[in-house]
Amino acid sequence: MYIGPFSSVGNSPRARAVTHSFRAKPRTSPESRPAVIIVHDYLTQCGGAERVVLAMHRAFPEAPIYTSLFQPVLTFPEFIRADVRAMGINMVGSLRRHHRLAMPLLAAAFSGLKLRADVILCSSSGWSHGIHAEGRKIVYCHTPARWLYQTNRYLEGRGRVIRGGFTLVRPALARWDRRTAQTADRYLTQSTIVQQRIRTAYGIEAEVVPAPYAVASGANPTPVRGIEPGYFLCVARLLPYKNVDAVLKAFAGLPSKKIVVVGQGPERRRLEAAAPANARFLGTVTDPELAWLYANSVGLVAASFEDYGLTPLEAAAFGRPSVVLRWGGFLDTVKENETGVFFDEPTPMAIRAAVVRVNGQFDPDRIRNHAAKFSEETFVERLRQIVAEEASLA
Repeated sequence: MYIGPFSSVGNSPRARAVTHSFRAKPRTSPESRPAVIIVHDYLTQCGGAERVVLAMHRAFPEAPIYTSLFQPVLTFPEFIRADVRAMGINMVGSLRRHHRLAMPLLAAAFSGLKLRADVILCSSSGWSHGIHAEGRKIVYCHTPARWLYQTNRYLEGRGRVIRGGFTLVRPALARWDRRTAQTADRYLTQSTIVQQRIRTAYGIEAEVVPAPYAVASGANPTPVRGIEPGYFLCVARLLPYKNVDAVLKAFAGLPSKKIVVVGQGPERRRLEAAAPANARFLGTVTDPELAWLYANSVGLVAASFEDYGLTPLEAAAFGRPSVVLRWGGFLDTVKENETGVFFDEPTPMAIRAAVVRVNGQFDPDRIRNHAAKFSEETFVERLRQIVAEEASLA
């Protein structure tokens, strides 16, 4: 078997465990090249960026998806039915399971990837925008690389050796990042705060195309055993910057109200050990279960520093208001006193004061109408318009 530059994971049941390497066929004429190619950093987790790639795939279902690493069991199952083409480094199992180990390899890997299409659509948080494109290159930037522009936050809690090693390579990576950003024909992003970061980092004016929410009111809700309606909901990966500990402390002072926490992460054991009696942890749930949880909640509470306020849109699709930190992406997706309320700092006292303001004054229909502006249909329509505009210039 030829061990080529990519491995393609197909539709068979064995595809979760087996990758097949292939040599990409050369294309010698403009007529033979695809209309659209999608590129993403790595498909090894279930996050907001991966949901955006799924929406891109539904907009352009014939487009192959190129990526550095693909671990089907760690990302959304919908990708197994897509034409995903992973790089040669995907053959190394430890990199598929722990994508951060591949960091020293990714700049060179993407720089060496030459793709030819009318439009190459790059979904990037730091790497895929580095590809060499023969055709129009559109970058959908989730955020300029955190390890370059929010270094202290990204390295928080990591060991001295890792921090020291990164300090050595950061200048070269920053030069590569800024240089490759300038090769794009068009930049898109998800929120105004990221738009500002792109302007600062690259001097590029990106268009805001809000990412779609995925959990919709028509998702055939599945009841969650042992949960009674009438709780507040917190949906977050259990990481320090999500500030779930502050949410729990806020509800410790609100014993008549309940908080249900959905999400998994390294902080779970510590958070559960310190949680008040009116808190319940569910870990990972299915989309139908999450739909039921949104529909039967009083509202959502989110205290994290987010580039994009996705969970308030999911709650809004069910007519539920949100209690959120006045920061970042939440400023784009929550309308104060119309679809939710803000608190100014992620402290238990501020969160508690905001929660008690949610007392039935919100109009569910008005909240749902707000969410509709951020639907996948809206996202797909705008993305297709942009791709058509760029393809006309190819």
